[in-house]
Amino acid sequence: MKQAVLYICHGSRVKKARDEAIEFISACKKHVQAPIQEICFLELAEPDIKTGFELCLNKGADSIAVIPVLLLTAAHAKSDIPEELEAVMKEHPNIAVSYGAPIGVQGEMSEAILERLSPLPAHENARALLVGRGSSDPDVKKDLGAIAKGVEERTEGLEVNICYLTAAEPSFSEVLKRIQEFPEKKIYIVPYLLFTGLLMNGIEKEISLLKTDKQIILCSYVGFSKHVQAAFIKRVQEALEKLLASSAEAEVRL
Repeated sequence: MKQAVLYICHGSRVKKARDEAIEFISACKKHVQAPIQEICFLELAEPDIKTGFELCLNKGADSIAVIPVLLLTAAHAKSDIPEELEAVMKEHPNIAVSYGAPIGVQGEMSEAILERLSPLPAHENARALLVGRGSSDPDVKKDLGAIAKGVEERTEGLEVNICYLTAAEPSFSEVLKRIQEFPEKKIYIVPYLLFTGLLMNGIEKEISLLKTDKQIILCSYVGFSKHVQAAFIKRVQEALEKLLASSAEAEVRL
């Protein structure tokens, strides 16, 4: 069996975001034992999913672990990618495929946020705003809440509030309007985004227009943390193990 891993990134109109996605995957590839590893994009960039799948086949793959390069589980992971993948799989019914999970809730992700906050002095008069992309899917709020709780449990009294850039409440814009109400003098803003792009640009713009006497510290987005890499590689390994297990079951049936 010649295994392949197909990494599906979201895609962006911003070249730097696409480059960062490729850089992130390239770093992770070194820790993945698969002879074929290809990158594709869901939208806004090439190659698309169909082309990425066929690149794996052209290199001799007979089984493919498909990995969504996403922080949380929402519509892209639950429907958009599976629908495109299903269409391609119908054209190649003899290829074994396992579909991996997004990074999701892992302790490593709380550690990644802490890394962005460091150095954070004990008992500092500060608060953190964790800024998620946002989704109408309730799982997103639940999962990001669990990650934020993990951050609070790892600190001495730091309160972590969550807000969203789109499709969920409270919105980042509304929280910024109320920032004077926070008793803390220092506010850390942590974009819960893998890479740069239009969303990160929007965060920077809103902060630049903010009028406040609070000390605002905009942290880097989380994608290039070693903790995020570790969490992502774990999902890749899970998908590869699932692929091996399904192959073994097929051999037993034969």
